Amino acid sequence: MSIKINFKNNISNKTSANLVLFADEAFNISPLKKYISNFDYSFINDLLKTSDLKKKVFVFEVNSKKKIVLVSIKKNIKSFDIENLGAEVYGRINYGKNSEYFVNSNSIISNDENFIGYFLHGIKLKSYEFNKYKSKKEKRLISINVIGNKKKLSVQKQLRFKALEEGTFYARDLVSEPGNILHPDEYAKRLITLKKDGLKVNIYDDKKLKKLGMNALLGVGQGSIRGSYLVTIEWNGAKNNSKPLAFVGKGVCFDTGGYSLKPAKFMEDMTYDMAGSATVVGLMKNFALRKAKINAVGVVGLVENMVSGNAQRPGDIVKSYSGKTIEVLNTDAEGRLVLADALTFTERKFKPKFMVDLATLTGAIIVSLGSEYAGLFSNDDQLSKQLIEAGEKVDEKLWRMPLHKNFDKLIDSKNADMQNINYVGGAGSTTAAQFLQRFILNKTPWAHLDIAGMAFSKYGGALNSGGATGYGVRLLNQLTEDNYE
Repeated sequence: MSIKINFKNNISNKTSANLVLFADEAFNISPLKKYISNFDYSFINDLLKTSDLKKKVFVFEVNSKKKIVLVSIKKNIKSFDIENLGAEVYGRINYGKNSEYFVNSNSIISNDENFIGYFLHGIKLKSYEFNKYKSKKEKRLISINVIGNKKKLSVQKQLRFKALEEGTFYARDLVSEPGNILHPDEYAKRLITLKKDGLKVNIYDDKKLKKLGMNALLGVGQGSIRGSYLVTIEWNGAKNNSKPLAFVGKGVCFDTGGYSLKPAKFMEDMTYDMAGSATVVGLMKNFALRKAKINAVGVVGLVENMVSGNAQRPGDIVKSYSGKTIEVLNTDAEGRLVLADALTFTERKFKPKFMVDLATLTGAIIVSLGSEYAGLFSNDDQLSKQLIEAGEKVDEKLWRMPLHKNFDKLIDSKNADMQNINYVGGAGSTTAAQFLQRFILNKTPWAHLDIAGMAFSKYGGALNSGGATGYGVRLLNQLTEDNYE
């Protein structure tokens, strides 16, 4: 299935065309008389009298060849609500054979000059599907034709929406790939192709990482026949040499848990354990495509956590890139080991304005927040406030969780500088974040986003149809636009 969006001056045959029209919250359709026939108006008006007007979208089948989609717009509607309306409309028309719809922008009763842009953005985000490995692909086309005087979008806005869609879809594609295809070796190769978008890509392989002393990251991947990598992706869009914004992602391409083996049930979902890195990659692609006026760097640690004769053992002690030693009590608490080296490296090499890391780090965050909020941990109140506000604008919500020195005693080790789990139990997400904070050495503003409950959805969400969500690309882009461009 594919979707095509066109901007047209008029309807070729308005009496038989499928229409998308807009009304107020009360579904007062009298302003729509000039856009539809008297028969259509009476037909819809009669049905609305016996309908549940709490709904936002109605689809009226006028006859076997014509549908009228009626969408209600509430007062002071927010941009993400407009996107959700577009997504809901797509869900209601995504069936049957090829179809064509005409969206009448003149019927829009919102003062948001970018309404049609957000509406189409929602349609596009919802239309994503990952069918790469299906031998029989559904060949179907939905055409969305926008007519009327309110359809105009500036070139800049069009570029923004397109870049966000491509960045989000790229992140979703990466997360959706199976582990036998997107292992660290293949992932690193794919990142090289980002150079064509104007990004600077550097790959540090096992040999370079060993020389640098990134033993925490290397320890996670040592049980795999695949290599381990740290990849930096730079975008220099500012006209000055300002400090870059830094985004760091966990890229565990498959996580068996190592010798601290995960249960077999749902282990197949551990292909998603690189979702944090996918968000960073999608975000950087978005910056490049829309020519963002910032300097930014994305850093991803790519490993595979496997069981073998060479795999890391519970009780091993490793020396991290920072020089601090870590007792690995649980090999399934591996993401924080990857991020520990990646964070210190990013801070030292790039001296960024701030660092935001993303990771599907703990199951505990799902116990706390489910699939409604990602967990936010930070050493900086201003950065936290900016992230929360950006999340509210795009409906990718964050909930700030505590960090406190009293949690440190739970990860202090008798045999090394620290241990990678809290063996006493409790506060699993917080102690993981407390662990990461130890690798921020120069008081750089930092935020950790635990996205374990947000990176994929088996039942689908407002702007996705199930599977990888691309959570974080739109959030971090909004953060950047609002505060740093």
